[in-house]
Amino acid sequence: MDTVKIDKKGIKMVAHRGVSGLECENTCAAFIAAGNRSYWGIETDVHVTADGQFVVIHDFETGRVSETNIPVDESTRAELSAIRLYSNPWQKTPGRSDLVIPDLSDYVRICHHYDKVAVLELKGDISEENVAKIVEVVKEYDHLEQTLFISFWWDNLVKLRKLLPEQPMQFLTGKWTEELPQNLKSQNFGLDIYYPELTKERVEQIHSLGLEVNCWTCDSVDAATDLIEMGVDCITSNILE
Repeated sequence: MDTVKIDKKGIKMVAHRGVSGLECENTCAAFIAAGNRSYWGIETDVHVTADGQFVVIHDFETGRVSETNIPVDESTRAELSAIRLYSNPWQKTPGRSDLVIPDLSDYVRICHHYDKVAVLELKGDISEENVAKIVEVVKEYDHLEQTLFISFWWDNLVKLRKLLPEQPMQFLTGKWTEELPQNLKSQNFGLDIYYPELTKERVEQIHSLGLEVNCWTCDSVDAATDLIEMGVDCITSNILE
């Protein structure tokens, strides 16, 4: 099995949680699989642990991706490191020994090695102190210029904007609203939206404000073709390349 190739026509493709259609999501294996392919960016999710460390995992608990179910933000890094992940979380397939929850630094290092944009989602309401520490991890690998920060939590992006006035950022949302374009413009945030919410007119409206449009998570060739015709800037996918 491999990724599904599409005619991108210059659109930037983002590997959702790494190539999660081939490898266990948000693992070094998934990130390396993306690094070895033509993706523009590699997306992941960063959480803060109980002892102030930064790990990459999507959910707020570990039970969907492993046999062990513990809350990420109430667990230590050591407790999370002991968990082995499924090879296929949807089928609960037992995993290899290398399938563990990575550190943020593991992810950034892989993105830097393969010269990929780090599309980094901040999960949950993160303090200003920890937002600043996340930025420092990215800077350690000299990768800030190739990092796009995204979040469903508006305040996370506001905290980042104070630190990084010119940094690319996108607000994640599952729903279009009338006030959304001007809200984005007020903070110079791009848009990262659930793809069925998009129309050509909405894409053009965001572009007229000088902002980019990303969309998630599209695994349909036909839908991706429509999005490309609409003029989106990025498509986030589990399997399309």
